[in-house]
Amino acid sequence: MESTTSNGGRAFSRRWVLGAGATTLLAAGTAGLTACGSSGGSGDGTLTAFVYGDDAAKIQVAAVDRFNASAAAKRTKGRIKLEKVPGDQYPAKLRTAMGSPNAPDVFFNWGGGSIKAYRDARQLVDLTDVIASDPVLKGGFLPSVLTAGGIGGREYGIPMRGMQPVILFYNKTLFAEHKLRPPTTWDQLLDINTRLKKAGITPFALGGADIWPELMWLEYLVDRIGGPQVFDRIKNGDAAGWGDPAVLKAARTVRQLIDDGAFGKGFNSVAYTNGGAPAVFAKGRAAMHLMGSWEYSTQLGKFPDFARKHLGWTAFPTVEGGAGDIRNVVGNPTNYWSVNARTADRDAALAFLRDCASETYAKALIANGDIPATTNAENLLDASPNPQFATFQYKMVQEAPAFTLSWDQAVDPDVSTPMLTEVNKLFVGKSSPGQFVSALQGLK
Repeated sequence: MESTTSNGGRAFSRRWVLGAGATTLLAAGTAGLTACGSSGGSGDGTLTAFVYGDDAAKIQVAAVDRFNASAAAKRTKGRIKLEKVPGDQYPAKLRTAMGSPNAPDVFFNWGGGSIKAYRDARQLVDLTDVIASDPVLKGGFLPSVLTAGGIGGREYGIPMRGMQPVILFYNKTLFAEHKLRPPTTWDQLLDINTRLKKAGITPFALGGADIWPELMWLEYLVDRIGGPQVFDRIKNGDAAGWGDPAVLKAARTVRQLIDDGAFGKGFNSVAYTNGGAPAVFAKGRAAMHLMGSWEYSTQLGKFPDFARKHLGWTAFPTVEGGAGDIRNVVGNPTNYWSVNARTADRDAALAFLRDCASETYAKALIANGDIPATTNAENLLDASPNPQFATFQYKMVQEAPAFTLSWDQAVDPDVSTPMLTEVNKLFVGKSSPGQFVSALQGLK
């Protein structure tokens, strides 16, 4: 699982970004790691925080040092001990620890389905009323991001890393050469596809070998056709929601794209994680790429000239007659801190979380190449590696009426893996749109 911090030029692994929900509890159930941490405190006012131990954890290290030296720590008589857990061990170690007397007081997570089991077991502090009554927390974060990390209309996390909306990227140079403009409607997109294919250019790069890039198409199409409420119903545990007409229409639309050659041939053997799909896009063999916002930093690291001179970005288009707003966003809102309901010092834990809304914290994220989910970030984005892209991304989320969490993170982990299997079967032609819907309705 990889950091939702867009990763700069760092080595990329999709698991951290969108696959977390699909693997978190599954991996945890097979592990027998020794738990550590100090749920309920250690008796000396020290609370333990688990964080995903990648390069971006340096921001949380600095935040802990800052808190431990702060007046808030003195007032609450609490301090935080940060434990960086290696990425491949994180889900398993968290699950093991949360089932032991030594659970962490505060822990990193992906929101949605990744915390559902803990919510159901009453292991989480419901932060809804806490946020509503605290001006720093209530006014500190973009509302769509706070909401996206919750479950059933309740909030269980405080944003603590960068945002990762899914964006439609395009090759500005190719578009200019063929006198094309970024599509704002589905009919425009189809017209662009036709014109590109006549020129011998594949319309879209797609890393189908990883499956999760395919999921992004369904996520946006269901939103644009039926609105965010369609997946909200599914996310909240109603499997019958897969039978909504918007899901079937989205599946049929995907099949039409595939049959029409929108993704070219052999997309199922192309991966994103090994650099295949980004290379197809950067080398001009495909004109567009629907991908998370980390695509910019991926291209900057692998094909810097393309990233600086040729890479453009826009919102996913509307679908005629659809209920979804073009401003709606899908993807990874961010990562979150959640608080263990068994912590012995809730006041200290909450005081620590308030630092995530600070300008100091936001500046650290921006310096790391990330876009904070804080309301104070907009005026700080000139310091980012690409202020133009950073501002686009920030405003995209800021203005979004809804931010739908990636399906494979939002649904129950037991549903996520078979759901991805069905997505791939649809894309490779092993199931029809109707069979796809029926299979999803059968997932419990």
